Amino acid sequence: MAFGSAAGVVVAGAVFGLFVRGFAGGLIAIACVTLGLGAALLLLFLEVGLSEDRDRAAERERRREQQRRRHDPRWRRRPG
Repeated sequence: MAFGSAAGVVVAGAVFGLFVRGFAGGLIAIACVTLGLGAALLLLFLEVGLSEDRDRAAERERRREQQRRRHDPRWRRRPG
């Protein structure tokens, strides 16, 4: 939904630039397109950061599970 909103702002800026002539139309079109593309880029960075956080959390959980297994008496090796 957020990427769609950013794309909508870009499209609105492009349409506004096509139908409104003059300095104001161009200025508003450039501003809308810039804001939309900037928002999309920021959302992309947010997604990358959140995926890295999820990966780190999963890695911490795997390490905790290994630590529990190492100290759990059911997982100890029997002498043989």
